[in-house]
Amino acid sequence: MPADLEEKTDRYERMLADALAAAEPRPPADTPLGEAAADVTEMAESYLDDGRHFRDDGDPVNALASYSYGYGWLDAGVRLGLFAVPDDTELFTT
Repeated sequence: MPADLEEKTDRYERMLADALAAAEPRPPADTPLGEAAADVTEMAESYLDDGRHFRDDGDPVNALASYSYGYGWLDAGVRLGLFAVPDDTELFTT
């Protein structure tokens, strides 16, 4: 059975917003790795904003793509050690 686009878009928007709230930068902000963490956060936040814009414009496909890309940026940052995340979360692929 195919996935419901609206449900999946809702789920990915929540996932990205929750992931952004849970991820705390590890390196000090004034270091190259701290700057990388800030860049990853900015990208993820931008994709969340873009997704909401697409959704408001009635374009759920591009909204879902934006949420997915933003989540991918943040998840990659977690895997690289740029962010600390709670041990009890299932939001990341650590």
